[in-house]
Amino acid sequence: MTGRDDLVERVRRRLAEIPEYTIAGPVESDTARIIRQEAGVISDVQVLEVLRQLRHESTGAGPLEHLLALDGVTDVVVNGPDAVWFDTGDGLHRADAAAFASDGDVRRLATRLAALCGGRLDDAHPFVDGRMCRADGTVVRVHALLSPPAENGTCISLRVLRQATLGLDALAARGTMPQEITDLLRHIIRSRRSLLVVGGTGSGKTTLLAALLAEISHRERIVCIEDTAELHPAHPHVVTLVARRANAEGAGEITMSDLLRQALRMRPDRIVVGEIRGAEVVDLLTALNTGHDGGAGTVHANSLSEVPARLEALGALGGLHRTALHSQVAAAIRVVVSMRRSSDGGRRIHQIGLLEGNPVTVVPVWDSGAGKLGGFGALTEVLDE
Repeated sequence: MTGRDDLVERVRRRLAEIPEYTIAGPVESDTARIIRQEAGVISDVQVLEVLRQLRHESTGAGPLEHLLALDGVTDVVVNGPDAVWFDTGDGLHRADAAAFASDGDVRRLATRLAALCGGRLDDAHPFVDGRMCRADGTVVRVHALLSPPAENGTCISLRVLRQATLGLDALAARGTMPQEITDLLRHIIRSRRSLLVVGGTGSGKTTLLAALLAEISHRERIVCIEDTAELHPAHPHVVTLVARRANAEGAGEITMSDLLRQALRMRPDRIVVGEIRGAEVVDLLTALNTGHDGGAGTVHANSLSEVPARLEALGALGGLHRTALHSQVAAAIRVVVSMRRSSDGGRRIHQIGLLEGNPVTVVPVWDSGAGKLGGFGALTEVLDE
């Protein structure tokens, strides 16, 4: 422990004896007085450095807060004390100023963030995954990994989960899709065809799904099931159910499958799963095949062709045999929309396809590069049935 770290620890113990102490606010002068008492001879600059370290170790994401506050930031990652990166939508950039003096500083922040998320991070549990809320209302997904097993030092990954509120017209204006596809998507929603939105991480799946949900008739009730509340469509009747991880004692978990079963008893007109990532695909397919038309969800897949294999893998997690999975999918889902993130950071609809046959295959009917493909007429016929 460095001399300053030792001083900070002594000051922290003194402050703990003050019941109503807060670092920010009218008692900051008391904090400075305690710092001088504990340090003896200390300059004003050093006092400010200790105050800054106390704030960083007590509130929010500490030395990473200024990066999380950047306009449009999506990710902040720490690969060790001297390697902090951030992404504002156009790829990762290295932070100029050093945020941490040592790996110990990174580890202390990671441990505190884990506690804020209700998790545990120590040598016996060297990694943690959770969520925390910032003062501005944004939700941040937190992942941390200690050294060891991380070779280069403690790693922290923060993903800013922004609420998706843009409509289809706003997305079209940003270049996400041409106007003819905007009209087609509205037609898909009005026809109550169940659909999947697929794409890689950060490709805009949730944003597009929220825009599609806003097009649903206001006389319908939507039940959204999510791991983290991101879908906030401009619709007057949306009920959001959010999964919960187990606490540090391993109790209190609420899974997506648990919530799906509850949703079926809530008189839903449409059931939406924010991201299908496990055994809940079985419950969703069951719901879509028992009268709940017009459902939707997102799935991680880099292209349309990967969708059948991805659904097979998810179905296997829920104990659904490949043959049964394909039969369920063939009856429940017809339309797949693929999102892609381009090299300039733009998020665009790449392809639209139809699920056909049993076992199912995806037939592309529109491609952003080629326009309408041979099956486009079949899609419009399906929507007009």
